[in-house]
Amino acid sequence: MKRRVFLINTGGTLSAVAKEQGLAPGLTTDAMLHELHIVAGEAELTTCEYESVDSANIFPEDWAAIAALIAREKDHYDGIVVIHGTDTLAYTASMLSYMLLNIRIPVVLTGSQLSIRNPVADAMENLRCAIYMAQTGCPGVFVAFNRKVMLGVRASKVRSLSFDAFDSINCPNVAKISSIGMTIRKEILPKPGGIFKLKNTCETNIAVVKLFPGMPEGQLRLLADAGVKAVYLEAFGLGGMPFLKHDLVSEVKALTERGVFVLVGTQCRFEGSNLSVYETGRKALSAGVLQAHDMTAEAAITKLMWVLGQTTDPAEVREYFSLNLCGEVNLTGSDFAETREW
Repeated sequence: MKRRVFLINTGGTLSAVAKEQGLAPGLTTDAMLHELHIVAGEAELTTCEYESVDSANIFPEDWAAIAALIAREKDHYDGIVVIHGTDTLAYTASMLSYMLLNIRIPVVLTGSQLSIRNPVADAMENLRCAIYMAQTGCPGVFVAFNRKVMLGVRASKVRSLSFDAFDSINCPNVAKISSIGMTIRKEILPKPGGIFKLKNTCETNIAVVKLFPGMPEGQLRLLADAGVKAVYLEAFGLGGMPFLKHDLVSEVKALTERGVFVLVGTQCRFEGSNLSVYETGRKALSAGVLQAHDMTAEAAITKLMWVLGQTTDPAEVREYFSLNLCGEVNLTGSDFAETREW
């Protein structure tokens, strides 16, 4: 029996054409139909035009609409593929992972570094991988790129030009394609823990701040004065922040006392944060911050937005960040954080 795959096109480089002011999305799925049927193989493919934009123009309202579209169609298909520009793909994949918690079919995002019409493009192989993954029955949200499949909440764009644009951060790849076909590591797959219910609301009034030596403490105060609901703070190393000369810890404490949620992660891409190791981190914990642990920046930011879309109760927000919802964080001390290669 043929597997049914629903393909949603949002644009991006994969569907790009040359325009007067540079490359921009322009091809519809109808225009790509020949190529799509080649890569679909035996799958029964149904296409849908959501919009055709550069992924820099994908916003939280689009996340909500795409999640609602997937929720509406999920019972009619064996899997869903989303064509998406690469620049913000990891943000969309992370947010869809939260909005579609406990979904029972594969939802696979993909894109490319070159247009599908370019004879040396990576588009066909990425689509082939995504459509194949969408037929596996593996539940969850994934990113397929360069013959590998990653959890949506672990994928991050790490290269701007290479075909190997995405890495799975602090977690092994879910699957890879080689001469023996697709091999899936089922122990990496998210395990649905309840009924599916679309939860596609989120809070957009947050700020992202990257610490640098000598950063004026007053900058955080300005964010609170502007009414920001939460701050994702990229701190140093394991999550440390200064408390001598420039006392940023006291400013963070003042924010939390004003009801602003402060989530602290690390500027390091791999291995995550641990605020309990150094004095600088422990002082931050005593100031009332939340910990991002080994989450990617994309997963941490979107989780903060999503959680605040569900609740603003401090105890409930803190509980959400003590849970691994869909593979976004390692809270068990396993060795996944140290495993980058297959």
